[in-house]
Amino acid sequence: MPPRAQTDAPPGAAPGDEFRPDPRRWSALSVTLVVGFMTLLDVSIVSVALPSLQTDLGATPATVQWVVSGYALTFGLVLVPAGRLGDALGRRRLFLVGLAGFVLSSAAAGAAPSVGWLIAARLVQGLAAGCLAPQNSALIQQLFRGPERGRAFGLFGATVGISTAVGPIAGGAILGLASGPDGWRWLFYVNVPIGVVAFALALRLLPRGGSGGRGHIDGVGVALLGAGALAVLFPLVQAEAGGLSRLWWLFPVGALLLALFVAWERRVVARDGQPVFDPRLVTQTRGYGIGAALGTVYFVGFSGIWLVFALFFQTGLGYTPLQSGLAVTPFAIGSASSAVVAGRLVERYGRRLTVIGLSVVMVGLAAAAVVLLLVPPSAAGWAVAPALLLSGIGGGFVISPNITMTLRDVPVSMAGSAGGGLQTAQRFGAAIGTAALPGLFYLVLSATGDHPAAAAAGLAVSVLGAGAALVLGVVDLRRSRAEDAAAAAEQPDERHGPDGVHSHGHAAHH
Repeated sequence: MPPRAQTDAPPGAAPGDEFRPDPRRWSALSVTLVVGFMTLLDVSIVSVALPSLQTDLGATPATVQWVVSGYALTFGLVLVPAGRLGDALGRRRLFLVGLAGFVLSSAAAGAAPSVGWLIAARLVQGLAAGCLAPQNSALIQQLFRGPERGRAFGLFGATVGISTAVGPIAGGAILGLASGPDGWRWLFYVNVPIGVVAFALALRLLPRGGSGGRGHIDGVGVALLGAGALAVLFPLVQAEAGGLSRLWWLFPVGALLLALFVAWERRVVARDGQPVFDPRLVTQTRGYGIGAALGTVYFVGFSGIWLVFALFFQTGLGYTPLQSGLAVTPFAIGSASSAVVAGRLVERYGRRLTVIGLSVVMVGLAAAAVVLLLVPPSAAGWAVAPALLLSGIGGGFVISPNITMTLRDVPVSMAGSAGGGLQTAQRFGAAIGTAALPGLFYLVLSATGDHPAAAAAGLAVSVLGAGAALVLGVVDLRRSRAEDAAAAAEQPDERHGPDGVHSHGHAAHH
């Protein structure tokens, strides 16, 4: 099926319509997904090792927390600039540079003789991961079209969901196998052989050349965006060390800097320059703005809920990190399975999949909250499994279809910056969720002394986040149906195929 016409692309952008399928595209995708899984896994895998890190390196809790938060911070800061650089200089080149940096910084982190060295290595590792992430989604847009692109994004969505959910499981398993005072080092060393093999395969399989977007890099825009994102994210990643109360003043500073960034980018566009992030992606590209907003509010609950479950199972029920990770495995299984299915259905059903998925997520998380409140703590791990499986199935119908629907009309020449913008929005949501939900858990726990009630409160916020995303999904669905009806009225002779798709490849329902 031919790609959907990019009639709503920002004016003046290269359309990228000339397309010949790369025979190695699925092999190339496999490499990028393995690397993407590895980088996203490193967001959460280290959290289970913080106690042993603190003991072995003689660090304070606030200092050792930077091993986790520093990675998340630099990861989020570099996404949009790295996406723009990939568009301008070539995605293969940025992918290889980012992967080399990730492997070397992983080795440096594993060999760290002090906590300061470890934090520095993790900051670099986060920068490298942020260089890699937007190239993943951009390469999918570059290599795939039509239903194949939906399937590719389905696999990408499954990778995002699984890596987020299994981080604690993988961390617990590695620590269990690599016992001893330096066992935590293998959390970083394990990236080295995988990364070396992936580098060799990427060197061979990824397509050469850029997207035709070569030119000047908007240095002022990069600086404004980086400073604004840093001001907003820094208090959030420091929440456990009192960052929200000490650094609250950075939020208005960040808002001002981001407003200046938008104004500057509009000025660059008005002068026919090359912005680091084209504002017309939000204002004139169908589905991009609302899809990014939906991803942001969904990730508030999606990312924060894992910390709530970890706190509940480990501090409330006395589970080991591995047992705690295994308890939430049903969500990962459900999410991975449904994300792959959703990738095959998104061309036909579009935004309806997201709406259905969010509804199922809300039901599953609400059921999980009720189960935790009603069943005896000794049975909670088993009793909550069906609700988590249901939530995971719904979640798989959210992430990958939303990525596809958000990026489908973006010109290929802007795919990197658009993917970086979408993932930055998701990182903002994740930062809010990982700060707010554990904070709420501790607040309710200190007031009631009841671990199930504290966990249920966190789940309630996740339900609200999914509900907010559902509202956005319904709005987009209704708007898309109205636009399709208007288009059909203007072209009464247009026929639909038996699968409900327009003859020119435009999905009939969103």
